[in-house]
Amino acid sequence: MRIRFDNCDLFDGVGDAIQPGCHVLVADGKIDEVSETAIAGEADRVVDATGRTLMPGLIDAHVHIAAAVPNLAALEALHPTYVAHWTAQYMSAMLDRGFTTVRDVGGGDAGTKRAQQEGLVRGPRLFTSGKALGQTGGHTDFRGTSRVDVGDLQRRHLPALGRVVDGVPACLAAARDELRLGADFVKIMANGGVATPTDPIDWIQFTPEEIQAIVTAAEASCTYVAAHTYTARAIEHACVNGVRTLEHCNLIDDRVAGVLKARGAYAVPTLIIYDCLDRHADAIGLGGANREKNRMVREAGLRSLEILARAEVPMGYGTDLLGWMHQDQSTEFMLRTQVLPAADVLRSATSVNAEIVRRPDLGQVTPGATADLILVDGDPIADIACLTGQGERIPLVLQEGVVVKDLA
Repeated sequence: MRIRFDNCDLFDGVGDAIQPGCHVLVADGKIDEVSETAIAGEADRVVDATGRTLMPGLIDAHVHIAAAVPNLAALEALHPTYVAHWTAQYMSAMLDRGFTTVRDVGGGDAGTKRAQQEGLVRGPRLFTSGKALGQTGGHTDFRGTSRVDVGDLQRRHLPALGRVVDGVPACLAAARDELRLGADFVKIMANGGVATPTDPIDWIQFTPEEIQAIVTAAEASCTYVAAHTYTARAIEHACVNGVRTLEHCNLIDDRVAGVLKARGAYAVPTLIIYDCLDRHADAIGLGGANREKNRMVREAGLRSLEILARAEVPMGYGTDLLGWMHQDQSTEFMLRTQVLPAADVLRSATSVNAEIVRRPDLGQVTPGATADLILVDGDPIADIACLTGQGERIPLVLQEGVVVKDLA
């Protein structure tokens, strides 16, 4: 299948500016040619893209496709097939919003990935961690102070986003088990969290030896570890013990940002989830200490972007949304451009996230790259709002050169 885009304004995923009047040829799932002049030759389809921007398909590096409901404790009690139907709905909507690739950091599994690859589920290309690993009383432990039945609830066929493990042997075994089950990387909870009942934000989770064991298992399998972290102390604790991507990072400081830069780590901020949790706290039953934890990290979000940018830490684009909040996935663009240049934000969702998922053929419009492309009504550098909503201003989406959304 050969598709030619004529007269498009081009954001290539790498540069600072839109390149006007470009021509792009897609052939056999790849970008075959990018030119400032007309491209000769036959094509199965020609798209007149005058007044529209062609750019790489978007990548979200922090999603939870299996979070059918915002209440993660309640999620554990839902029927797996019910959750699977919600997962399919969320994935299809992500594709309509222009996200052709997502990295799931807790809950997504090899079965859903295979279903997407085989066309049984319409949605983004998936990179998954399986179940996130957390310690007793940590950010995967929803038992509170009274429930004790953790084991059976965390069998791999149930829809919990994580599993509880303690001690070096158990951490090593769990990491190997998630990789055996098809995980592309390993996710750990290295800090307290907003949603869980017994772990304050400033709690460090997992010992250095436990993190090192998990990193050893991941690296032995030619992959890496991502960590849930908020505070500067937790971020440094995870990073110096070998973690490659630090998620959230709301309470980072300048010194620790320098540690990330020196060690070649990535940060994946996720601002929109805290905004959603604040707006919908009553509807989802977020109260008391959990609401206060959310307020703390929400207020620090924009400042963390400034700190990371100042240290030149590469930042991916993540959202961390749960349940029906997935509809706000693209609002993250608007939050980030309050303090960052639009081109930087666009790169975070294209070429930087392609580095994070270790697919350099994604996230760029260059010859030889995989043809994940979106056509946008408008100029996303001048007005990034054209990427928001549910994809109303994204009439055409290609995934590996195949049209998967067509309103052009």
